[in-house]
Amino acid sequence: MGEWRPLTGPSRQVALEILLDGPLSRAELSRRVGLSPGSLTRLTKPMVESGLLVEVAGGPTDARVGRPSQPLDLDPGAHHFVGIKLTGDTAIGVLTTLRAEVIASAERPLTDPTPSAVAALVLELTDDLALQAPGPITGLGVALGGRVANNSEVRWGPYLNWVDVPFGEILAAHTSTPVVIANDLVALTEATHWFGAGRGVDRFVLLTIGAGVGYGLIVHNRIVDSPDTSIGTIGHYPLLPDGPRCDRGHHGCAISLLTVGAITEQVGAALGRSVDYEECLDLAAKGDPAASQVISRAGRALGRLIAAAANFTMPELVVLGGEGVRLADVAHDDLLAGLHADRHPSSVELPMVLQPADFSEWARGGAVVAIQTFVLGRE
Repeated sequence: MGEWRPLTGPSRQVALEILLDGPLSRAELSRRVGLSPGSLTRLTKPMVESGLLVEVAGGPTDARVGRPSQPLDLDPGAHHFVGIKLTGDTAIGVLTTLRAEVIASAERPLTDPTPSAVAALVLELTDDLALQAPGPITGLGVALGGRVANNSEVRWGPYLNWVDVPFGEILAAHTSTPVVIANDLVALTEATHWFGAGRGVDRFVLLTIGAGVGYGLIVHNRIVDSPDTSIGTIGHYPLLPDGPRCDRGHHGCAISLLTVGAITEQVGAALGRSVDYEECLDLAAKGDPAASQVISRAGRALGRLIAAAANFTMPELVVLGGEGVRLADVAHDDLLAGLHADRHPSSVELPMVLQPADFSEWARGGAVVAIQTFVLGRE
């Protein structure tokens, strides 16, 4: 495995400020990192010479020297990262810049869930994406559902039936590219925080619906991480007491109402035939009675889940994501009804943003945890 060389000290702080908010003038950088102009110049000179930082035109004229200032920005193309999302049957990969801009994507079926076979597939996908990068890949981030320890070991991976798999070590034995393994919800929350709808938001909630129901939380501009994040405890939060029963015997919990599997099963039972998720939503949008009843109830439940998250954590923003997020559009009125039913009438209006219903967003999350490790180190 190649040596991982994250930036340290003031250099790291400067790079992070520019990465997230650049371009920035030297005066603004000095203010943010608490360095004198002379110290900042000495610090950034080697970063400019190495190509990590670049001077850009367009700054205001400095009256003291009679010439335009040159803000500093980060060259996003100086480093490239691969992010891969593993589901139970697919590997989705993206190639990104240092600012997590996706410049290429690819997908492969996952037919053999054994760790060695999945590792070979991940490396094959990484090599294919690397062909579209102008230089070597700086880092590889793999995101998957389950509990991950030390950015390397999959303690529990339910969709792949893994227990105590040292997946990071398996990958590292066959590549010189630094590797980070992460829980997919943590990765998506970090991507939303650094480069998505939650950028610059001090406190926000991410709720995802798809194969499961996920919950991510940013407070004071940092992720609230816990081993419980990976096991989907919010999935069994009670929402509708007269709702369907989940596999653990709960009536009307989030999993029994909001997951793709629950919705397709309920609509299929009502119609007497198999249906996929998009057909369920399409039928409801067209007014089919059976589908509309299921989707309306799910929308109301989603609104109540959002209300619960907002009431307990008081976020500035709620971001909705996951492959099932189109439910929020189709059942929009029911969602708002459920939300307002459980919110105080005088509570502030709650801004909501929908992410694309695309697994590449989760793969991008994998790239972001690799970017974070490059910039911050293994914190």
